[in-house]
Amino acid sequence: MSAKFRLKDIGSFAKELGLSILKGDFMRRIKVSNYFIHILYTFILFFFSIWLSLMMEKTFAKVERNREILKDMEIYHAQKTVEVASLNRMTKIQDLLREKGSQVTMPAKPAIKTGK
Repeated sequence: MSAKFRLKDIGSFAKELGLSILKGDFMRRIKVSNYFIHILYTFILFFFSIWLSLMMEKTFAKVERNREILKDMEIYHAQKTVEVASLNRMTKIQDLLREKGSQVTMPAKPAIKTGK
């Protein structure tokens, strides 16, 4: 004897399901108590998964911020290296001028614009 499928049965099943959820009887009906440990374990796994992903996002944001700071520091270091190299060249130029007997030296004060 096979049971016939009727559209009316779907409506009554949905109604019973809705009422059992509203009454708080749904969990007992599907016998969740047998699987409580598994549900708790799954919840804990999801919690730690979400927590770790948030911590990783925070770490990645920190890494990006530090990468920007490092890039700025590299630019600053390159500028200082160029300044030191130019000072070294100026010393060589002064030595060459002294060897040739020139009276040209580094100015004591910076240049000042006079007039217009």
